[in-house]
Amino acid sequence: MRAVQITEFGGPEVMDIVDLPDPTPGPGQQLYEVSSAGVNFADTHQIENSYLAQQQLPLVPGAEFVGTPVGGGQRVIGLLDGGGYAEKVVAHDFLTWAVPEGVSDEQALAVVLQGATAWHLLRTSTHLAEGESVVVIAGAGGVGSLAVQLAKEWGAGRVIATASSAEKRALCEDLGADATVDPALAEEDPKNFTAALREANGGRRVDIVLEMTGGKVFDGAMSALAPFGRLAAYGMAGRVPPKPVQAPSLMGTSRAVIGFWLAHCMARPAMMDAAMHDLLPMVADGRLKPVVGGRYPLSDVRTAHEDLLARRSTGKLVLDPAG
Repeated sequence: MRAVQITEFGGPEVMDIVDLPDPTPGPGQQLYEVSSAGVNFADTHQIENSYLAQQQLPLVPGAEFVGTPVGGGQRVIGLLDGGGYAEKVVAHDFLTWAVPEGVSDEQALAVVLQGATAWHLLRTSTHLAEGESVVVIAGAGGVGSLAVQLAKEWGAGRVIATASSAEKRALCEDLGADATVDPALAEEDPKNFTAALREANGGRRVDIVLEMTGGKVFDGAMSALAPFGRLAAYGMAGRVPPKPVQAPSLMGTSRAVIGFWLAHCMARPAMMDAAMHDLLPMVADGRLKPVVGGRYPLSDVRTAHEDLLARRSTGKLVLDPAG
């Protein structure tokens, strides 16, 4: 089978198209023909070996796929430990879900990892209550674009999204954001970003922040939290860690910082089922509209990563194994 493989860590340039033996399923697994493979920002960390789990070489990146069992059967969306950038994958039965009629590969891929992340950030990590204000950092991205919609669906009082361009801010508003803010304000001074978030919330501090950038964006968003506010950190796209958070500062303001990594939900299948059994029907009936970005041939995987890293993309990026 054709697959993307890396034999050294680095940027997009380390990914090569190679021929590999088909993977062999173990107990409770099936072999699938891949029709589409998802691309995530975490994949860019994976090939750098800069993510939360240590990576081993050689490596086939990719954590999600849409496909059918070899020999025929139901189209499914599935999550993987790795190996998704390939024509065939092996997946555990408990990490695959039937794709409803009318839901495209791209839409299914948008919700399996990024949608489940948005779902758990709001439901499990921050326990969104009706009427609370929610700040979604990178609101035009894969997780962010779904989090904006879910927060509105679940009764958030005000949803504020950040995005780096006028076009992306307009998209956030189309998805339901009540206000948008340019995160570049944080690079000037985190205090300016804090002030802009409060202004977007009618002069009030905010209740929830979903944060995946790190650095000064994290610092400015943290300062914008109200008493009993919660910041859920689920990424560090800026590659710069925020200032350390000290317990006295949390106690003195009654604020919370929660870390989130979907891998821990994957180890508890009932948590993934709860999200997927909610999200897929929402897509099928039109209540949730995943933003589909680009579809790239497998042979053009480097360009997909380059576009993602350069913030040229919007919404979900996928690879076509046939290309």
